[in-house]
Amino acid sequence: MRSERFTFPNAKGEQLAATLDLPLGKPTAYALFAHCFTCGKDNLAARRIAERLTNYGIAALRFDFTGLGHSEGEFANTHFSSNVDDLVAAADHLRKTHGPPSILIGHSLGGCAVLAASHRIADARAVVTIGAPFGPSHVVGLFKDSVDDIRKDGEAEVSLAGRPFTIKREFLDDVAEKKLNECLANLHKALLVFHSPTDELVGIDNASHIFGAAKHPKSFVSLNGADHLLTKKSDAVYVANVIAAWAERYLDQPEVMTEAEIDAGLVLVRETHGGKFQQEILTGPHRLLADEPEKEGGLNSGPSPYEFLLAGLGACTAMTVRLYADFKKIPLDNVSVRLSHGKIHAKDCETCDTKISKVDHIDRAITLEGNLDAEQRQKLMDIAEKCPVHQTLESKIDITTVERPASV
Repeated sequence: MRSERFTFPNAKGEQLAATLDLPLGKPTAYALFAHCFTCGKDNLAARRIAERLTNYGIAALRFDFTGLGHSEGEFANTHFSSNVDDLVAAADHLRKTHGPPSILIGHSLGGCAVLAASHRIADARAVVTIGAPFGPSHVVGLFKDSVDDIRKDGEAEVSLAGRPFTIKREFLDDVAEKKLNECLANLHKALLVFHSPTDELVGIDNASHIFGAAKHPKSFVSLNGADHLLTKKSDAVYVANVIAAWAERYLDQPEVMTEAEIDAGLVLVRETHGGKFQQEILTGPHRLLADEPEKEGGLNSGPSPYEFLLAGLGACTAMTVRLYADFKKIPLDNVSVRLSHGKIHAKDCETCDTKISKVDHIDRAITLEGNLDAEQRQKLMDIAEKCPVHQTLESKIDITTVERPASV
């Protein structure tokens, strides 16, 4: 994953801070994320969901609404309608600079906002709400003890999530008149509703009302055990996984041709510029990451080069054993291979014929499960030694290195 940070103007010309999380290759779709009331683009749920979506080729734009986070403007002068305007401005900027947003995702009040903005973002094909109330007026319950003061004095300072915010009378008037019934009835987009039955801030009945008011295609997924803010990483990751799988049905996603698919058998490795070591590996339709552990200065976002080497040997070993067992009808139920790599002194290696003081050493432990007799087990262990990758590693390898022009 890589991220771009920038600002874009809202309807009043104020600069809103945004982060666009991008997949390693060309995005197959763009999503626009609206965060919860008084939260921000960097809250855990928004960040984790956006980052996870990039694993599926989906780029996600998250931004701070006016007066929040790093965005300009005064929060006290905002209301639900201005949030909707901010969303439309974000969609316009995304469309002009990268690509049209095809998925709208809203968390809590952000869910109401994407529903209200959806008719103004024609590119969007799918809308997702997470723990959303049925109407924006629901948020008034967060500061209900101050409503009379706001009505009387025109504004009041309230505490939300331990932080002070100024709420004006205009905010109350705006959310009171905004209803989602018409938006839902005329959505004309696929709808996915996430809600937790244990949500203590926005009751599950809100999800029932949203789902009931919408027309098909619509889907509901229960986030059993999750809290309103999706503070557990596993809950946010689950939401992103489901969004990616669900959205495929409603989006026109052309097959992405990687450079590695052009030449059969090619493995392409290139820098992602994410972290100190992270590399993208392309081979056929497959995309992998290579990295180093955090203790070595990496991001730990993928196996290390030596772990990939061990994986290749282990996979080849297991495949070779399985092929032989099936061919000879040996009752092998399962085979697994555990490997480790290290350096040992040459004098400790009985089979080594080298003047080098230290040599590479791989420990390989094979587990054979099944009703096997001693002779069958020995035969399978002998066959494991004939694994092609094993043979390659033990033979003299000729590696030719040339410089390949970047334009080729």
